[in-house]
Amino acid sequence: MSIVDVLALYSIFAIWGLMFLNIMLSIGGFLYIMRMYRTDGHKAIPEYPMVTVMVPAHNESIVIQKTMEALIKLDYPRDKYEIIVVNDNSTDNSSEVLKQIQHDNPESRIIVINTDNIVGGKGKSNALNIALSVASGTVIAIYDADNTPERQALKILVENLMSDDKLGAVIGKFRTRNKYASLLTRFVNIETLAYQCMNQAGRFFFFKLCTIPGTNYVIRRELIDQMGGWDVNALAEDTEISFRLYRMGYYIKFIPHAVTWEQEPQILKQWFKQRTRWVKGNLYVLKSNFKYAFDPEAGRMRLDVIYYALVYLLMFTSLVFSDLIFVMGILGFWYVTLGGFSSLLWEMAILLFVLNVAITLSVEKNEFNFSNLLLTFVMLFTYAKLWVLVVLNGMIQGVQDRLFNKEVIWDKTERFEEDGGKRKEKKTGNTKK
Repeated sequence: MSIVDVLALYSIFAIWGLMFLNIMLSIGGFLYIMRMYRTDGHKAIPEYPMVTVMVPAHNESIVIQKTMEALIKLDYPRDKYEIIVVNDNSTDNSSEVLKQIQHDNPESRIIVINTDNIVGGKGKSNALNIALSVASGTVIAIYDADNTPERQALKILVENLMSDDKLGAVIGKFRTRNKYASLLTRFVNIETLAYQCMNQAGRFFFFKLCTIPGTNYVIRRELIDQMGGWDVNALAEDTEISFRLYRMGYYIKFIPHAVTWEQEPQILKQWFKQRTRWVKGNLYVLKSNFKYAFDPEAGRMRLDVIYYALVYLLMFTSLVFSDLIFVMGILGFWYVTLGGFSSLLWEMAILLFVLNVAITLSVEKNEFNFSNLLLTFVMLFTYAKLWVLVVLNGMIQGVQDRLFNKEVIWDKTERFEEDGGKRKEKKTGNTKK
């Protein structure tokens, strides 16, 4: 057996193994979400705690108006929540926009903190720590500056958090509000549903594990204080704080009823930049926590460490090898002697990929249709292939950052004016009836 055959077998078994894992998570996620949708997501609690909603913002004047309108209209006792916006070293007119919002809504407790390049401008984690220093809530809620949560989102998240003392945080679901803006955003919409929301649901169903996303979540204030705030060196501050919660003995719950809608990158350049930042942040967390994969006292968090290792090591290398074999085979340099066996396995893998996504789309209104199934097939050979380049770029940039001791700064996603004429989807977190 040649080295090319060995690499081909490695790629086949690795990809099939990971695909089997994703399908199992999708099935578990499907069962969990269907079970959850038999309720309205609410929990009875004796009293609502004071909540501080924190919004880190850097040059967000294009989207901050919609976000603030949604936050002000949240169905939560008005005297029990405040909104703190950290307008962090912005160079646009965010300050004027936020000042006008404060003026127009005197009945809402809105605090705006404007920072300069000395105190601020050092990334999302630093902005959150600034907001935390003046927050009065015993529960902290985080929303990104492009988010428009549904009215019940905060109440559902808080009720579930306060109903279980073992919960350190509760996360909701996020959807793509500009999914019809471009082909890219339609791909992102499918990816978000299949490999973020459904994946979270499946991991919680089987292992009581969830990773905090960067938005639409609540966390106990006392736990953040015990941690000393957010890690300013972490680009993926959400993943990093999840692992610290695990180590403190708490778990994180996913509630699909708590929905927020967010703006996704509409052009490839911005998407690539955003996903590279995610990769760098997640690799930082993986490196910091990899030792716990072999620590029996680490409990369930070992599974998440292993999961991240599988995604960023096993999946990455198997895709690199399989693509390399394909290209070199087309050029006539490499030959795989496995013949029809190899081809059959790849063809079956394609069908399983589409099936996996179909399971996810089936629980969402207006998503399970021929158009999205066709897009799923197309994205396997286009959008999904870009992931390898993103991971490679993230690895290279991560090494460069360490070598040159690069300071963490805001590396935000560019926002776009949204076309009111685009197709609108009814905003609901419910499953199909």
